[in-house]
Formats: sequence, C-alpha cells, structure tokens
Amino acid sequence: MKKVDQGAFVKVCFRGTLENGVVFDKTDKCKPLEIQVGTGAIVKGFEDALIGMGLNERKSFVLEPEQAYGERDERLERRLERSRLQLGFEPVRGQVILFLTREGQELPAVVKFVDDETIVADFNHPLAGRELSFEIEVGEIRESDSNSQAECVAECCCG
Repeated sequence: MKKVDQGAFVKVCFRGTLENGVVFDKTDKCKPLEIQVGTGAIVKGFEDALIGMGLNERKSFVLEPEQAYGERDERLERRLERSRLQLGFEPVRGQVILFLTREGQELPAVVKFVDDETIVADFNHPLAGRELSFEIEVGEIRESDSNSQAECVAECCCG
C-alpha cells in the first residue's frame, strides 16, 4: 500500500478547529488541498502528521502553537501614526490591512486599536499562539506533479 512520504504530492481533505470548536478552515469535499509534502507549503506539524498515512486513511490530531504558527510575539505589535496611512483610508478594529516594506514585500496585519492619531497593527499570524485541531483524510498520493483530476470523495471527513 502506498504511503505518504517526503516529496509526495497529496490531495487531502481537512477541517481545522480552534480550542473552542470554531472551524477556522476546511476544504470542500470536491476541492481537496493539494500539496507536495516537505516543501513548507503548510505548517510543519500538519506535514508531519501526513507522513506514513495511506490512501483514504483518516486521522485526527492537535498541533501546539510551536508546531503550527508559533507563539504570539508582542514585539510584532506596532503603534503607528495614522498620518503614515494612505490618505482617506479609515482603518477599523479587526480589519486586516497590508503594509509594504521598503523592499516592496506585502505584510498583512490586524488592526488592534484605532484612535484619531494612532493605530496599533498586529503582525503576528492570526492563529499564532493557538492550539489547532485537525481531522484529515488522504484522497490521493502521487510521486510526481501530474495534473490528474480530483475525484469527489463523498464521505470525506471534512463534510
């Protein structure tokens, strides 16, 4: 039986939930996540959980923050003058906004605080510091990146 190994191309259905049961992400039954294991396209803990799984195998697991998006780093919260924002832009608490680095890279941040003169932008990943629970099912395992059609798995664990 074929098993998931480093470098394999896989299609996987998943549902991810927070500690309180809220679903933060999931795949559609007929549109599974397609990745090459070991490339860092998803968090390491998720990739590690896939290793050794077989076709149509299901698994549930929990990732601690260090296996997922890391711990929150309060140093990644920045207080900025509103005058530095684009003219006419009105930030709202909870909104995700993009900042450009000097090199032209876009960095997303969540607006934590707004007043007439300043905003506080949080550059941590929104799931940093969170324990994440997953239910996954492997729908396909390939050794190469061939463009095969995904089959709809009617009983996918993701519902």
